[in-house]
Amino acid sequence: MRKSKVILTNMCMLYREDGSFLVIDRKKQDWPGINFPGGHVEDEESIPESVIREMKEETGYDLHSVEECGYFEWNVPKEEVRHLAILFRSKDFSGNIHPSKEGEVFWIKEEDLKGKALSLDFDKVLEICKKGL
Repeated sequence: MRKSKVILTNMCMLYREDGSFLVIDRKKQDWPGINFPGGHVEDEESIPESVIREMKEETGYDLHSVEECGYFEWNVPKEEVRHLAILFRSKDFSGNIHPSKEGEVFWIKEEDLKGKALSLDFDKVLEICKKGL
């Protein structure tokens, strides 16, 4: 049995009292479509530090607190890689939204996702992040 390389990533659902949440319409071909902002965990940082950094880079928002809400994993057998995304959510943030090189960032309500191009498995990630709200 071969060992896969593990790549740690994060995603974060920022949400507001009106039921909307922040998404990014990713343009990269490796995982295009609407998803939550996030990215890779760098060697020198903790997983919570990584989500705070990624959210600032991709959205412009400063997170004041985050709550871990689960994980999502997928394998790429041809590349012998296992991806593990730690999922977070927060309603405790400040700042102003800014454009991202990763794609368009915007607020949306769940009912407005119908007909939009979603990233693979975004529906599953959304359900994990919504649990307990």
